[in-house]
Amino acid sequence: MPDELEVERILVVSAHPDDVDFGAAGSVAVWTQQGIDVSYCIVTDGEAGGSDPSISRAEMAAIRRSEQLAAAECVGVSDVKFLGFPDGRLQATLELRRDISRVIRQVRPERVVCQSPQRNFQRIYASHPDHLAAGEATLCAVYPDARNLFAHPELMEAGLEPWTVPEVWMMVGAEMNAHVDTTAVIDRKVKALLCHASQISDADAMDNLIRQWGAAIATSVGLPEGSYAEAFQRIETR
Repeated sequence: MPDELEVERILVVSAHPDDVDFGAAGSVAVWTQQGIDVSYCIVTDGEAGGSDPSISRAEMAAIRRSEQLAAAECVGVSDVKFLGFPDGRLQATLELRRDISRVIRQVRPERVVCQSPQRNFQRIYASHPDHLAAGEATLCAVYPDARNLFAHPELMEAGLEPWTVPEVWMMVGAEMNAHVDTTAVIDRKVKALLCHASQISDADAMDNLIRQWGAAIATSVGLPEGSYAEAFQRIETR
């Protein structure tokens, strides 16, 4: 695992409620236990999720916001920002780049965790078009937008000074070169994911799947048998 810089604040940006819990909730639990302040930026409200046509899309958005807040609490996060972009129609627009840049300048993190903008043909579910768009917009916000005095001048007009993010950790990146041992917090990760009850039809199967994924990652990075881990692609951005 690469040497880490001193980190006091981390911002996690994801397309939908539950994305962060699939990809990084165990790491978040570890980081908050270490005293690091972690904030979430959820780009959409996930209103296109679920399969019950009797639930209106406005109701689903409210449900999913509530589920995400409960999941965040499970891993020690209280600062959750929702951007409210349309679920299923996300694009890496200048508007989205500006809004993520705004959050970066507000939080001023040493690390941003985001989704990958690259399609993964081995794990097609990780390559939802909204994930790709959120990842692309986040990387553009990290560089050059959030650090550029003259990008999105309305942010400066609002008193938000530029901020340079030293590193990005991408979930499901092409080259997984960083990992977090989540063995001690695997139950909290599962609990966070199960908060998204509107999206989960079989809680036991989800529990088993998350543990299988975590165990496979732990094995791949050389942790002892019985361990769990999450892996990321770490990119230095200074």
